[in-house]
Amino acid sequence: MTAAPLDNLFGKQILLGITGGIAAYKSAELTRRLRDAGAEVRVVMTRAATEFVTPLTFQALSGNPVHTELLDEQAEAGMGHIELARWADAILIAPASANTLAKLAQGRGDDLLTTVCLASEAPLAFAPSMNRAMWSDAATQQNCASLRERGYHQFGPAHGEQACGEVGEGRMLEVEQLVAATAALFHSGVLQAVKLMITAGPTYEAIDPVRFIGNRSSGKMGFELARAAQEAGADVTLIAGPVHLDTPPGVSRIDVESANDMHQAVMQHLPGQQIFIGAAAVSDYRPASPRQQKIKKDADTLELELIRNPDILSEVAASFPRPFVVGFAAETDQLEHYARHKLQHKNLDMIAANRVATTEHGLSVGFNSEYNALHVFWRQGEQAGEQLIPVARKRSVARQLVQLIASQYRQQRDAQDTA
Repeated sequence: MTAAPLDNLFGKQILLGITGGIAAYKSAELTRRLRDAGAEVRVVMTRAATEFVTPLTFQALSGNPVHTELLDEQAEAGMGHIELARWADAILIAPASANTLAKLAQGRGDDLLTTVCLASEAPLAFAPSMNRAMWSDAATQQNCASLRERGYHQFGPAHGEQACGEVGEGRMLEVEQLVAATAALFHSGVLQAVKLMITAGPTYEAIDPVRFIGNRSSGKMGFELARAAQEAGADVTLIAGPVHLDTPPGVSRIDVESANDMHQAVMQHLPGQQIFIGAAAVSDYRPASPRQQKIKKDADTLELELIRNPDILSEVAASFPRPFVVGFAAETDQLEHYARHKLQHKNLDMIAANRVATTEHGLSVGFNSEYNALHVFWRQGEQAGEQLIPVARKRSVARQLVQLIASQYRQQRDAQDTA
């Protein structure tokens, strides 16, 4: 297991699955320790798990209702498994019984926990806990191997004395080990020691001391990208417009207000940066002559002369030495056309385009939403590529985009090294 700071758990949303086994009593301490590390925890218990520890225990420790039933009329119109699957940054099943491992390996969804696992795109991990003979059984070993091949993370088991009085392999890992292993789920290392700058949020362009021109960007996508890049090992500088968001752990933040402020901060801190992600919704224009005093409502009309703001993305792409440059394009129509044009016109390495709209399922994506979907385009030499990142929570979308950026950045760097 890769060592990772427990800070990686701060602000994470962990779904803890508890199955039937005596080790379920340890999951109470696990819940508390995950929360101590800054994670929010929701608990799903199988029916067998409730025979060992009561749901009320985990409700008190997690601060959230405990989920036990697949068809719960009070949970998002009976679709609670979908809500939980979308909510989770990671799913940890601890303890994981032989029966639950078998059901997961077979792709069965006959209870809430297994159905959530099938519906989730988050990292999934399991901590086996059973008698040594059950653990060594060929069927159990084959089930675990199948889950690992499908991308599940296996934590343990440990060797030692068991509740049945026997000694051997099959004990659930200790709580401290499980917390550390869960933190490691958010530390890929694909951008280890890479210096990365990202802009996020809107810019405000003053009309007078109390009014401004702005846009609807919340900054959430940019902040989630900063978080994901830091989890990937990057040294992250975040230049943020006026937003009301907490700084992700381990990220260096610089606050600005106007496009000129952002331009100055970017160019000042650009030297040495290896990747630049322009996720901010920078105002294209600003008032030519902001008033020094508040404009009074004396006339029926008001005319403002607007002048262009500096094009930060183009200037970064034209700098030398040049970082790997990623742009964003928020569009309401002709998304691919405008994104490809921006990719070429601004000489970018990659562009992530998102449509500001409402999906067929009623989810708002883009500005002021918890969800997003991206169509990513890139070019490298004579090659071109594209990839769709489907609708998901912005945190999940950000992690997928960072993985793609890291892959293309490494390919470009390797090509330059061999040229």
